[in-house]
Amino acid sequence: MFSFKLDKEDKNSSARAGTITTPHGEVHTPMFMPVGTVGSVKGIAPDDLNAIGAEIILGNTYHLHLRPGEDTVASFGGLAKFNSWNKPTLTDSGGFQVFSLAKLNSIKEEGVSFRSHLDGSKLFLSPETSIGIQEKIGADIMMAFDECPPYPSEHSYMKSSVERTTRWAKRCLDAKTRDDQALFGIVQGGIYDDLRTQSASDLLSMDFNGYAVGGVAVGEPVEEIYRQTEFTAGLLPKDKPRYLMGVGTPENIINCISHGIDMFDCVMPTRNARNGMLFTSSGRVNIKRLEFKLSDDKIDDECDCYTCRTFSRGYLRHLFTAKEILAYRLNSIHNLHYYISLVKKLRYAILSGDFINLKREILSKYNNK
Repeated sequence: MFSFKLDKEDKNSSARAGTITTPHGEVHTPMFMPVGTVGSVKGIAPDDLNAIGAEIILGNTYHLHLRPGEDTVASFGGLAKFNSWNKPTLTDSGGFQVFSLAKLNSIKEEGVSFRSHLDGSKLFLSPETSIGIQEKIGADIMMAFDECPPYPSEHSYMKSSVERTTRWAKRCLDAKTRDDQALFGIVQGGIYDDLRTQSASDLLSMDFNGYAVGGVAVGEPVEEIYRQTEFTAGLLPKDKPRYLMGVGTPENIINCISHGIDMFDCVMPTRNARNGMLFTSSGRVNIKRLEFKLSDDKIDDECDCYTCRTFSRGYLRHLFTAKEILAYRLNSIHNLHYYISLVKKLRYAILSGDFINLKREILSKYNNK
């Protein structure tokens, strides 16, 4: 049902191109997953996602558990049918909420007790409940329930956290009942090389379908993000997909692909779109700027998305300043198209042996902005 094939490795870096096969279709790596937290990519319909070339989207276990509830999703035949996406999906385990909702939770060996961010009601997530929810949601790829400590964390706390994540990972495997869903382990350890080595060694012994680099981009400097990504990716097997969770900017993605990462997700394209910040082939564009009021230019001369084919910078600025809902949709279409086109161009460059040149070319445009 699930497989990963390594198609090509770059000779001048650790970049690689691969193909993931799932029950709902193939995904070509490197790839970027639009984030559909509650089963919908904000402001974007499935036909928009198909038009921009998305191959997989992400849903969140914690949020889908709160609403509409995993039983509701299951009654429709799983997430891909419920939201009419009908292509591969991945679900986060809810473990990130251990980090993001730290003021509302209590971590124990059994699992995490929560207060809902919606109404304050009591909730509980454990490795077993997380897997149970994800199985009902029916994603092609599930994530093991883990703890993601903040930056900075003391070595002693991080060590106990890594050991707990390992125990929880084993419980996730034991709780898994469906053969048609893959399960990825998540390597933790913060900025400590010895703990990341320990975490990776423990998880590799369990033989997950793939592995994620967790606990990155939680407050540490960008240089540390790159260092830990490169270090952790080097610990992971070549014949399994590697997923860097929650990262990041175009520069982050380009650099981390060169460190051997295959899979990415981030809310940045859609969140920035809703704030008027657009990504282009020549750098970032703030559509709110007065200079675009009379501009008949499109956002990006090198982009063929619906937004760029159809609308001017002047019109997009008008929509945004008028707080018209259409602005959020059109901006999101463009930003997601940019991200997905970016990773596809990088994939083709890996296959053709021109990755390093393309990396330098793209980064030079962003670094000059």
